[in-house]
Amino acid sequence: MSGAPATPWLDGPVDAATVSAEVTRPVFARPSRAWWIALAISGLLSGVLWGGIIYTFEVGVGAWGVNTSVVWGFAIASYVYWIGIGNAGTLISALLLITRQKWRASVNRFAEAMTIFAVSIAGLFPIIHLGRPMYFYWLFPYVNFRSLWPQWRSALIWDFWAILSYLLFSIIFFYVGLIPDLATVRDRARTKLTARIFGLLALGWRGSLGHWRAYERLVFCMACMAVPLVCSVHSIVGLDFAASLMPGWDESIFPPYFVVGALFSGFAVVVLLAAWLRPALGLENIITARHFEAMAKVLLASSIVMGLSYCTEWFSAWYGGQRADVQELSFTFGGPYNWVYFTMLFCNVAASQVFWMARARASMAVLITVAILVNIGMWLERILIILNTLSHGQLPSSLRIFDATIVDFAILIGSFGFFAFLMLLFSKLVPVVSMHDMRKLLSQEKLT
Repeated sequence: MSGAPATPWLDGPVDAATVSAEVTRPVFARPSRAWWIALAISGLLSGVLWGGIIYTFEVGVGAWGVNTSVVWGFAIASYVYWIGIGNAGTLISALLLITRQKWRASVNRFAEAMTIFAVSIAGLFPIIHLGRPMYFYWLFPYVNFRSLWPQWRSALIWDFWAILSYLLFSIIFFYVGLIPDLATVRDRARTKLTARIFGLLALGWRGSLGHWRAYERLVFCMACMAVPLVCSVHSIVGLDFAASLMPGWDESIFPPYFVVGALFSGFAVVVLLAAWLRPALGLENIITARHFEAMAKVLLASSIVMGLSYCTEWFSAWYGGQRADVQELSFTFGGPYNWVYFTMLFCNVAASQVFWMARARASMAVLITVAILVNIGMWLERILIILNTLSHGQLPSSLRIFDATIVDFAILIGSFGFFAFLMLLFSKLVPVVSMHDMRKLLSQEKLT
């Protein structure tokens, strides 16, 4: 280790060479036994996901718990959840860059990778929910002799273009930020094949002053575009519900409410990923206790906003005085799903209040527990948005209770396994922390 002084966001005496060595070590090192075991388990769960999808294609959506009233179920809830996780990754990276938060350097790379994987998983759910997924290409506005054009008033079209545009932007944003690090791996490669592969991916990066000037300008401009894009994408997802006339859905608060919820759940996933990558890849000097404390404060602030959003929903239903809205609110608190609703309130609002205490923010066990509870609560929120409205129809005869099937749970659990599988592969193929951002942080700290 170098004798350079420690910086406020790094532990131990580190310099640029030490940072580059620690970040690139997992890429060149042989996978550990624990990594192979985790990959095997996540691969098995990925098989469960694809098995559930294939079974759905063979049998139809009747294999799920949907019925004549609750026509949406786990698939749409999981879609909203995963698109929220995906939105949060790029939003976190972009906002921290624009506001010049120095602790961004340690988390932005895997947060952006999280975006790509989560959005890709989210895109599966509307397709398998179609009923006839082999015709999903009808969502494209392609020229055809039948004059079949997308129905632009359909939420399916909104979701399709929102996912596609956001996924393409996120891939470009992630790749642009990766170019200097790919060049570093190219220069440190131990074999000619590795050097050629990473050299091709680095696009001829030489690290000249002109390259850095163009790079900094492009990344900042893309971050400025990312923020309104993220807000628009998840607002569109919120409008899938709010554009309807269903009680409990036709609320103007849904677009901003969904954006905040995406940031909330996304930060919780970033906490879990950081807690896993830090010991697994030996990044204790780069991802420090101060990073986790900062993320705990963000979770606390987000939980307060979420609590305010829930109170606004209750107040709007009561103050509006519409009979259907009051009945829907009564069903929420007194219906068969009320225990799920109270669990959601605990996970999303009450659990994070522990972070008012400094000791809780400094405890990894508490932070990981709360992050897991937040993700459970945010998924429960998504499914309850669907169930509380659709189960409680306008007529007593339309009352139907949703009963999830084993196929529902297989696809849900398998999606988490597939996400873990992709993250494990990512951790071995690409540096999970941005080396050039870390070196930039080191140079800034030396000037202060």
